[in-house]
Parts: sequence; C-alpha cells; structure tokens
Amino acid sequence: MTSVDEARELLREFPVVDGHNDLPWALREQVRYDLDARDIAASQSAHLHTDLPRLREGGVGAQYWSVYVRADLPDAVPATLEQIDCVRQLIARYPTDLRGALTAADMEEARAEGRIASLMGAEGGHSIANSLGTLRGLYGLGVRYMTLTHNDNVAWADSATDTPAVGGLSAFGREVVREMNRLGMLVDLSHVAATTMRDALGATSAPVIFSHSSSRAVCDHPRNIPDDVLERLPGNGGVAMVTFVPKFVLQAAVDWTARADDNMRAHGFHHLDTTAEAMKVHRAFEERDPRPVATVSTVADHLDHMREVAGVDHLGIGGDYDGTAFTPDGLNDVSGYPNLIAELLDRGWSKSDLAKLTWRNAVRVLGAAEDVARDLQATRAPSRATIESLDG
Repeated sequence: MTSVDEARELLREFPVVDGHNDLPWALREQVRYDLDARDIAASQSAHLHTDLPRLREGGVGAQYWSVYVRADLPDAVPATLEQIDCVRQLIARYPTDLRGALTAADMEEARAEGRIASLMGAEGGHSIANSLGTLRGLYGLGVRYMTLTHNDNVAWADSATDTPAVGGLSAFGREVVREMNRLGMLVDLSHVAATTMRDALGATSAPVIFSHSSSRAVCDHPRNIPDDVLERLPGNGGVAMVTFVPKFVLQAAVDWTARADDNMRAHGFHHLDTTAEAMKVHRAFEERDPRPVATVSTVADHLDHMREVAGVDHLGIGGDYDGTAFTPDGLNDVSGYPNLIAELLDRGWSKSDLAKLTWRNAVRVLGAAEDVARDLQATRAPSRATIESLDG
C-alpha cells in the first residue's frame, strides 16, 4: 500500500475539517450566485478549486465556508448576508452531500452520515460594522467564527497587512472578543497583526483559531503566526490551521507576489481579483516573470515546525481554496489533501496524530467554545457596549 493509499484510508475515518474556503465569494464574482451556472455536483475544474466530486476525492468531512466580503465595500453587512444566503442555498441544493452544522455534535453526526458538515466563518470585523447586535445576528444565522480583520484595519483591531492604528485591540475590540466568547463564536486570528493576536489571547476565555495561517519562522510574511504566539496555544487550547497559499508559505513567492500585485494595480485590477479578465493579466505577467512554485513538502515544513512549537493537539488545515490565484503543486484543489497526509506519513507522523490534525482538533475547539459560552450565558447578559462608549 502506498502512502497515498494509507492517507485515503485514514481520511475515510477521520476526514479533513478545512478551516477556510472562499467558494461563496467565487460564486458571487463569477456568476452572481447563479448556482446553475456553477453546478458543483459536476466538475468545475475549469472555473473553481472546489466542487463536490473533488471534495469527496480529497477526503473532506467538514468545511468552514467563508462568508467573506471585501473591506472596501460600502455595504459590507448586506453583502455578508448575501454570502450567508449563498451557503444556505448550497446546503439546501445538495442535501445528500452537504449538511448544515452549528455545533461539534452536528459535525460528528454529519461524519456518521457520510455528509460534509458545512459551517460558516465571517472573514473580517468590517462585516459587523462596529455593532455587537450585528455580531449576534450573524451568529444567529449560523456564523461560527469571525476573523477579527481582513487585509485592512477595522476601527478596533489592527490587521497584519495595514499600518498599525490602535496597537492591537482597542477596548471595544476586547469587548468584541468577550461577546464572541459569550455567544460561542470562535475568535479567528488569521489576518490580524501579531499585536492583535497577543491582545486577543489575553482577552479571550475560550480557545481561538487561526483558520488559514502558517508559520512566520518558516516563511517571514506578516500573515503568518510568530513562534511566541504558537507557544501560547497549548495554554489557550486553540488550533492553528495551516494554509496552502504559496505567497504565505514559500519565501521566494513573497517577493514575486509583491511584483505581481503591483502589476495588477497598474492594469486597474484589485490585487486579489481572480476573475477571468484579471487572471489573463496574471498569466501574462507570469510568462515574463515565472512564478516560484510551492509544493506539498513546503506546506509540510510549516506543519513540522508548528508541531514542534505548539504541539500536535493545536494544529489543523485551512487551505484557502477559491480565495487564492495560485496553489502548490500537489495541492492544486480540494482533491489534494491526501497528498499532504501522505507526505506527513512519510515524515513519520503517526495515524493518531494525523487524526488530530484532520478532524479531532477542529471538532474539539468548537466544542470547547460551546462549553465556555454555556457558562458565560448563565452569568452575563448580551453586551450593550458601543464603540463610542468604549473607544471614545
């Protein structure tokens, strides 16, 4: 039996919980949510990283669908609601493959049924428009994590890729974290500045996640997690979910991406645009300036280091498919997870440790957030704080 065969066997019992997939945004951008035009029951390999046949081939058992919207949209809250509506439509359209999930128990039930547990994560605090009532509304609609920022700062939290403004979390930002704890919504620290990571770990009473981030010691990019933060995860109980995005995992790709992004802006495109027209510009640039290629081994290097620093109980996977223009060789789309598991088997990872990486850690952390919320709700009412009352 090959390592890939062993990996597939393991994933049949302990499938992948993937922390971040941007399919809803891709559907918005490509076809304005016309699910007939992108019927994921059939192969969509010409357009997307994700469809149901490839999710099955990849051994995915649970997916956090990102309900991301761009931070520069003037209507971020209704746009987020549209993203949530898209996920709910997908679940309703494909009931034999997808099952809506709100709890750790729901995830386990979906696994027992052979369906893919479908959860939602909001990517960026701009989606709540500085309103704790809106935060509660998103939770009520099924959102089970919120990334505190995306690429830009919000008024109460600094992003990893913006100029520092509040020095981490403001007083209102800490209240956002506390209210997320009370709800049972996971605090996601991908995209945030290291100062924000540290402040959030100080403010939270529940485990945190990094839904799609890798190791800064292995690849020095501000989107990655410094070792001193990884070292705090055992005490917190949280999970860091390694991402596959080449510009975050391969140092040579960091510099290339800066040049490629400048080229996109010079042609009038947002640097994260993955529409057909934008990709033509990307491909033309790549012909002139070949792209450094990450591999399965590149990602495994991050996991080896993160395991050494944080321990295997605090690792997971968050590929960021359909949210990136490029993917590593061997991890080209959502069918590629067995290749990563095979690489880790070859590096000596035990099957019990791999079961933690793929399934057990992610389920445990959501269950732990639920436990904290149950205790907090017995003693704490919904917060009435506003950004004006706390930050002035």
